[in-house]
Amino acid sequence: MQIPLGCATSNTYINSTIAPLVCKLNRLIYSLKQASRSWFNTFSNTLISQGYKQSKYDCTLFTKGSNSTSIIVLVYVDDIVLASPSTNMINIAKTMLQQQFKLKDLGDLNFF
Repeated sequence: MQIPLGCATSNTYINSTIAPLVCKLNRLIYSLKQASRSWFNTFSNTLISQGYKQSKYDCTLFTKGSNSTSIIVLVYVDDIVLASPSTNMINIAKTMLQQQFKLKDLGDLNFF
């Protein structure tokens, strides 16, 4: 994580006989510039760990399987599109994602 602009450390509280201590945030604060990138990295690492392949041409496009068992996941800002000829594959993907993230299913895609 990069230190946000305007934040600096003060040497007045650091004891010179021991190494300085650093606290790492478990969660990024939404207002930080790197929060969306960190979220996407977490999301993409989750998909990749489940066997999805990230497209070389569009880093927000993930695929898994082939032919009738294929599924496509597309991410745009905070929207996730799941597409597959098999509703079972979509349900499996939704269940996996709901275990990792807080999701809201908006139903079938009408416009993109």
